[in-house]
Amino acid sequence: MTVDVKKMFNEELPAALAKNSEEAKSLGAKVQLNITGEGEWFIDVSSTGPSVKAGSEPADCTVTVAAEDFQKLIENPAANSMPLFFAGKLKVAGNPMIAQKLTKIFAFK
Repeated sequence: MTVDVKKMFNEELPAALAKNSEEAKSLGAKVQLNITGEGEWFIDVSSTGPSVKAGSEPADCTVTVAAEDFQKLIENPAANSMPLFFAGKLKVAGNPMIAQKLTKIFAFK
C-alpha cells in the first residue's frame, strides 16, 4: 500500500500527535526528516511540541531517505530499517538513538 507522504506529514501525523500529545512529548526529541523527491519535515516530539512543520530546522537527529525507501520503512519498519541503513539508503546524522524513535512517532493514530 503506497502512502501519500505529503498527506501523512501535513494532515495525519500532526493530528495523531495532537491526539497523543503527552505521550508524544515524552519521546523528547526533535527530528528533521528529509525524503528525497517528496520534501522535508521537522518533527518536534519534545517538551515544546508536539508538532510537524514543512521545512528544515535544527534537530537532534536528521534522517535522509529516498521516497521509495521511505515507503518500505512505513510498510515494515522492523524488517526494512537496518538493511536500508547498512546499504547507505537511510542516512542518519546526529543522535542515532533518536532515529529509532521514528517507529513510535509513526505508530500514533
